[in-house]
Amino acid sequence: MFFFGLVFMAGWAAALAALVYAVVTLVRARSQDWTRRRGHPAVRLLVPAPAYRRFDVTLAVTALLADLWLVSAVIVFGADGVFTEDWIGYPGMIDPTGQGYQAGVESMLRTTAWWTSGIAVLARCWITAGVQLCVLPPAAWWIGSFDTYYT
Repeated sequence: MFFFGLVFMAGWAAALAALVYAVVTLVRARSQDWTRRRGHPAVRLLVPAPAYRRFDVTLAVTALLADLWLVSAVIVFGADGVFTEDWIGYPGMIDPTGQGYQAGVESMLRTTAWWTSGIAVLARCWITAGVQLCVLPPAAWWIGSFDTYYT
């Protein structure tokens, strides 16, 4: 539980710093070509130029840090009266308003995964889309496997 608390506290700073770095990378790459000039049109669309790929990698790291922050926030806030897993520790008083917390969090994580990966695909950020689909749905499944006081 202490680990997730630390990730939650430091997650804001790390995700914000990564986002600033992604913007700096984007600004540096604006003078370079973002699409390939030679080749078949489908290849030019699907395979980004090296400058755009650097931005995609930076954005993927930012998304990964934000996802880790989001999952740790869910666990930290759910440990106070919702989840009863042994490794979380004593959850404290049982809050009846937390009855739909687990289902709501699962839905929110899956919805976030599909929206962010869809936006990344529309922006041709293939690595970022893959990161979003590989992190958030398994995290939703993992949180859904927790024992709660209500089930």
